[in-house]
Amino acid sequence: MILVLWDIDRTLLYVGETDRLVYREVFRALVGRAATALPARGTGVTMPLAVRELLSANDVPTSSIDHLAGQMVDRLPGELLRHQEALLRDGRLMPGAVEALKAVHKDPQLVPTIVTGNLRESAEIKLSAFGLAGFVDTAIGGYASDDSHRPALVSIAQDKAETTYGHPFTRENTVIIGDSLQDVRTGQEGGARVIAVTSGTTSAQALTEAGADHVIEDLTDPVQVLSLIHSRA
Repeated sequence: MILVLWDIDRTLLYVGETDRLVYREVFRALVGRAATALPARGTGVTMPLAVRELLSANDVPTSSIDHLAGQMVDRLPGELLRHQEALLRDGRLMPGAVEALKAVHKDPQLVPTIVTGNLRESAEIKLSAFGLAGFVDTAIGGYASDDSHRPALVSIAQDKAETTYGHPFTRENTVIIGDSLQDVRTGQEGGARVIAVTSGTTSAQALTEAGADHVIEDLTDPVQVLSLIHSRA
């Protein structure tokens, strides 16, 4: 068996400005003023770390960051759900995402789930909104709500998958599919092979130099995706 860890944002789907809208509104509600600096786009940083970056970049006193960061993280999924209409209006599926997900889901040797910088609730909101939840076992995924250190999410997902499927998962039979340098780092440090997709903000050269095992342009060839998963594990 091979554990397949899908990234979400810019790998399977793109939510436009919705995430940033949610950050702005929760910041204003808790801090009482508008945020003038927002987290960088497409970096793959986990949501708790992005929240701390947001607070620090907008001159929130250091003594208040821990408390406010916890409150923001708690509020973000509910605010995202409230903006589900904007999510669908401004967002889109990435090319080939549905076909690739279906192909992986149908392969009896593969166990597809999620490893993402999103909180679990936020991840499930996005997947459900775009009709993707049925193609992955979200219960065994690794999320920012499990650990803000993204490489740690690999072993978390591996342990959950072993408990559920009764099969051990290691670097040799775990594959991440993602678009960012954080996805590559997560695989290298966390214990997984990495198939990088240039559907995000990072170039093929940068992904290759960072150590991705293979780089593809998009997910539009499900046969290629399956072949790479099996060859990398």
